[in-house]
Amino acid sequence: MRLTSWTDYALRVLMYCAACRARPDPVTITEVATAHGISRSHLTKVVMALAAKGWLETTRGRGGGLRLMRPAEAITVGEVVRAMETDFCLVECFDAGTDACRLTGHCQLQGLLGRALKQFMAELDRATLADLLQPGPGGRPGREVPGLPLAQAMTRRLTAA
Repeated sequence: MRLTSWTDYALRVLMYCAACRARPDPVTITEVATAHGISRSHLTKVVMALAAKGWLETTRGRGGGLRLMRPAEAITVGEVVRAMETDFCLVECFDAGTDACRLTGHCQLQGLLGRALKQFMAELDRATLADLLQPGPGGRPGREVPGLPLAQAMTRRLTAA
């Protein structure tokens, strides 16, 4: 299974906003687009979808931007993936309306993949946006992570204000 770039970008935007939640100024679409090398116009569509789902608050105009509407600890990766992905049919026989497989009803593939998908989603349901921002094995807090704001720089900005 491969997640679409739409879902990938949605998770990146939410993670970026979560990483910036303590700073006084909101995140901008241009900021996230630049950090990830993503088209600003495409990212705008993703942000609009995230706002419609109730995960982001958007403010237009000068001084505007994006903020999480819920704490990062309250948003699971599973709920984001379910809302952003449109197709969980791993093989043809998952969709009874278009299934033309001659093995349907005579093999165990559908059941096996169905159980695997259920376990995959259960694992995503156990992780929150806040969990995704924790340093991985060998990672150190405060170190630059490509695509995310530098924690030390944000801390300096907050203490200087």
